Amino acid sequence: MVRLKQADLSDPSAQGELFTAPAEPTYPPNLDKVRARLEKLLAEARAAERMPWEPSQLSLYRLIFPQMTLWLPEEEGLQYRLALRRRDGAPSSPCLRTAVSY
Repeated sequence: MVRLKQADLSDPSAQGELFTAPAEPTYPPNLDKVRARLEKLLAEARAAERMPWEPSQLSLYRLIFPQMTLWLPEEEGLQYRLALRRRDGAPSSPCLRTAVSY
């Protein structure tokens, strides 16, 4: 155990190591899983005759789909975003007209 001098007690950096939180580990996403999830969402939207998701789920997908594409290489992510936009205006898939807002 380390003994602190009286001068050390007033110095907050003397015990700084004891009270700092360890850095949270970061885990990069598995890009194959990201691609699979994006493909699944696109396939659901393309195949639907009407809105395939509840409003709360739709709101979530509006938020996370573009964010998920940011994990991919820039060009690939752009291709997923464009694929969704193309389907947004497609007459064969009316559900997407209300599903995506950019």
